[in-house]
Amino acid sequence: MQRRHLLFIGATLLSMRTGAFAQDKAAKQSEIKAKAAEALQGFYKADPKLKDAVAKAPGYAVFTTYGLSFGLGGAGGKGVAHDNKANTDVFMSIAQASAGLQVGASDTQYLFVFSDAKALADFIEKGWDASAGAAAGAGAGGSAATAGAGAGGFTGGKQYALTKAGLQVGVALSGLKAWKDKDLN
Repeated sequence: MQRRHLLFIGATLLSMRTGAFAQDKAAKQSEIKAKAAEALQGFYKADPKLKDAVAKAPGYAVFTTYGLSFGLGGAGGKGVAHDNKANTDVFMSIAQASAGLQVGASDTQYLFVFSDAKALADFIEKGWDASAGAAAGAGAGGSAATAGAGAGGFTGGKQYALTKAGLQVGVALSGLKAWKDKDLN
C-alpha cells in the first residue's frame, strides 16, 4: 500500500514538472515570436520593399542577437524560421564568433529571405553556416540598418542585418551559425 502511495506521489510530481515545462516552453516560444514580429517591423521601416519580398518568398527567418566584443567577440540569440506556404514556424538558435580589431556591444537583428522552398528546408533541417566573413563598421545607438543596399546574399536567398542599439567599432573576421532549437520545437 505504501509503495502505491509513493508511486502516486512520484507520478503526480512528474506530471506537474511536465506541465510546468510545457508552460515554460510556450512562454519562450511566445517571446521569440513577439521579438521576431518586432524585428520584422524594424526591417520594413528601414526598407519598405522588404515587406513585399517577405510576403512573396517561400519563407523567411528572423533572429535577434546580443553580443560583446573586445578583440574576440561573440553573440547569440533565438529566432524563428517561417514557411509561408505551410504557415508553420520552426524555432532556431543563432551564434556568431569574431576576431579582429574590434570593441563593442550590440543588439543585432538578422532577416533571411529564401528564394526557394529547398533553401528554406535546408536552412531548417541542416542549419546554416557562414564562415569567415569580413566586416567593418562603426556606429552608436540609434538604428543603423544594412537592409537593402547592404544586404548580403547566400545560396538560396538574401540576408539582411539591422543594428538596433549599441556600439561596434573595428574590423573583424566572423562566422555565423544557425540551427534548429531542439528544446523549443
